[in-house]
Amino acid sequence: MQTHIDKHWQHQPIRQAMILAAGKGTRMRPLTLTTPKPLIKVGGRALIEWHILALRQAGITDIVINAAWLVDKLQAGIGDGSRYGVNIRWSVEEKPLETAGGIAKALYENQLKPEPFLLINGDVWTRHPLDGLGKNAGLNHSQDVDDVAALAHLLLVDNPKHNRAGDFIYHDGKVLMKPDPQKPEHQEADHNSSEQAREQKTWTFAGISLLHPALFVDVPYDRPYPLAKVLKQAMMTSQVSAEIYDGVWVDVGTPERLAWVNNHLKQINPTT
Repeated sequence: MQTHIDKHWQHQPIRQAMILAAGKGTRMRPLTLTTPKPLIKVGGRALIEWHILALRQAGITDIVINAAWLVDKLQAGIGDGSRYGVNIRWSVEEKPLETAGGIAKALYENQLKPEPFLLINGDVWTRHPLDGLGKNAGLNHSQDVDDVAALAHLLLVDNPKHNRAGDFIYHDGKVLMKPDPQKPEHQEADHNSSEQAREQKTWTFAGISLLHPALFVDVPYDRPYPLAKVLKQAMMTSQVSAEIYDGVWVDVGTPERLAWVNNHLKQINPTT
């Protein structure tokens, strides 16, 4: 695996994206028994359409979408992207490959080009401006691009009620794995130190990131493989950066959260 990001990351805008849409949406049943979760309406618009339009607004028109559940309905509902002013390619999975496995398949089949891309979890809803992602990421630690060691840049949010423990620690521009609470060094930490408190605060991964294809060199493309495993390996060598987003963000994984988003949109736009 290469240990630096290439010149595309530093000096060229991100030109491609992948939307993850292969899940069954089991927590949304019975609705998702007949409707693909990405096509569920949020504010009168399919959830996945929010992402497609946000990508277009950010100038990213080359989009890959993976699919494994109710594929025909999902493809019929979205098409080739022409109605949105983008180009959509479909990466169909006969069996769900999880996030990293699905990305590896898209790279192997040349659906994704071998250059950095923006990844969006199709289950989330936010109005984060995608064209601003990574601009203040602290990736330029060296004047020599070959010395910059960053393979991923994550969007992090404050921990929601359903994930109070959080996913990762964010400190000094880098993302770290949560410490093992059973380890003595964690128990002896000075919790009165403001810097230490900052280090120990956890954040939730928002499901939006910039990723380098080098992350997936050793990931199998024909069997399930989690993204968390890939990211944690990169975190061990300080190759993952991040930024915090304090705007509205929702993991639309349950009927209750779907109702919350719809109510939120009605409040800010009564005609929705």
